[in-house]
Amino acid sequence: MNEKSPVGEVRPSQLLWTYGPGALVDLPNLSVVTLGTNHWEKDRCAPIEEARLLAAVRKVLGAQVETLRMPPFQTNDQVDAWSAEANIGVPVRPFPRFLRCVKCGLLSEYDVGLFEIKENRYRPEQTRFVHKACKGSKGDQPARDADAVPARFLMACKNGHLDDFPWHYFVHVGPSACKGTLRFFESGASLQTENLWVKCDECGASRNMAHAFGQAGKENLPACRARHPHLDIFDDECDEDARAVLLGATNAWFPVTLSALAIPLSRDPIAQMVLDGWDYFEDLESESEVAITVKTLKKSGALPGIDKHDPKAIWETIEAIRSGSGKEEVTDSDIKGPEWEVLTDPNPPTDWPHFLSRNVDAPKGFESQIKSVLLLERLREVNALIGFTRVEAQESGAGAEGGPGMASLSRTNPDWVPASQVHGEGIFIRFDEEVLAAWELAQPVKEIEAKLLEGHKGWRNARKLDPDEDFPGVRYAMLHTLAHLLIRELALECGYNAASIRERIYADTDGDDPQAGVLVYTAAADSDGTLGGLVDLGKPENLSRLLRQALDRAKICSSDPLCSEHNPGKDKSLHAAACHACSLVAETSCERGNRYLDRTLLVRTMENSSAAFFGGD
Repeated sequence: MNEKSPVGEVRPSQLLWTYGPGALVDLPNLSVVTLGTNHWEKDRCAPIEEARLLAAVRKVLGAQVETLRMPPFQTNDQVDAWSAEANIGVPVRPFPRFLRCVKCGLLSEYDVGLFEIKENRYRPEQTRFVHKACKGSKGDQPARDADAVPARFLMACKNGHLDDFPWHYFVHVGPSACKGTLRFFESGASLQTENLWVKCDECGASRNMAHAFGQAGKENLPACRARHPHLDIFDDECDEDARAVLLGATNAWFPVTLSALAIPLSRDPIAQMVLDGWDYFEDLESESEVAITVKTLKKSGALPGIDKHDPKAIWETIEAIRSGSGKEEVTDSDIKGPEWEVLTDPNPPTDWPHFLSRNVDAPKGFESQIKSVLLLERLREVNALIGFTRVEAQESGAGAEGGPGMASLSRTNPDWVPASQVHGEGIFIRFDEEVLAAWELAQPVKEIEAKLLEGHKGWRNARKLDPDEDFPGVRYAMLHTLAHLLIRELALECGYNAASIRERIYADTDGDDPQAGVLVYTAAADSDGTLGGLVDLGKPENLSRLLRQALDRAKICSSDPLCSEHNPGKDKSLHAAACHACSLVAETSCERGNRYLDRTLLVRTMENSSAAFFGGD
């Protein structure tokens, strides 16, 4: 097999959310691990300009991060299988190393000579391993090549390590001098672990795979070897228990991402471009250097459109920014702050084609609670992958202490991270601060907040996290629940599926300008631009109807009274009156993983009728 050979296809956006560095890609005949970004061809990864997101990434990974870049992809569907373009992609390597012959059950590493790779350049998805001249489990059948598939068990731990299952150690119940070949076979009608066995041909030892899970697994499996297969390294030590996981299990890889809306920070198009590419202009000392930089940017395509502006005007803009009238250092870890300022501006700036907005009246019947509505006819969301976890997702956000350890994407400190940008449309609803603040002070609302806080502390204590940190408050829970109800209602009418509609909640009350808003938007990777369906539903006459429908549906849940009576403090959960039947949405749509939800804060329910923000409707 050639050093570079295509073995399958994934979409570029999947390299951020599903198959990023360290993740396993389950192909039709192979299982491969995506290698770290230090193995990627950086020059084939186009840069993405988003200064605020880059600043947030640097706060987590370090100042050495220079750029956000898109994963490499082929520009033509019809590519010669032997051309250089056919090799454009991300590097992968077969993992797990152990393969199993489907005919005789032979279990061995792919690189010890018992298996052979069958490459297919014209149908990459058919590339596979075979067991050469297999004669069956009893050795009495004609010699014939048989397919070999990846072993279905692996080892993983909460520190982001992944390793081959210790087959020899497991079947021999510890270290052994026996070097016999292993066989994997099934007994019984089902494929439950109780019916799966591994056996040694040399000494006859055999073991049931049920002994690899649960409490038995803790007693029968070795300590974690601290392996990172995507980086080809082993950490010095690991204090977490390794556990057996199934190949393809969803808990084998959780992305840790940061996202930001690409909002205009200036009404001047030249100033906006300079702000977007400030890293290129920050150290320039004269107008002549500006001209050279613009030529370089034009050739690289790093800042499209910059060459249309006069170098003198660009230099004047740079000096204005340095004098303090422009760029400010990003110090707030919450990158939603600048977004809130733009979204609540009476006349938001425009940055075509990335940002275009229009103010409309508040929906009829909700004027007392809703202060304003902004229709975002065009918006751009940029996402950056900064790491990943295994076994458990990182709940407290990127860079937070406690919880599962975030594994690195690169063998060294990265100077770039994978990113993606998607275009869409959205509806921003701003609530009246005085009405919301008065509602928060009501005693029934405080009682619900106390229950949510009790569940929050119990949940974090169970995971050995600081119980007094990261509680978003009752304001966030109310706004968050309303966003979920709107997503479910909008999906029925706007033409987008529910999984492609997302939310951003603005509920920070620490600053001088308390936030109280909800942005519901579409940013699907396969919809470049706007279909108009969501924006049209944001018009006052339509939004009023949708809000009433959403709130009416929330009053009664098909799981009531169990849903409305749920107390998060008793079972250490992070939601109260909320379930799949009434409030939960796809996790790709929710910024908090379906946590901190309670429809009692919005409408009167069977359990509580005095805490509803929309109680009079």
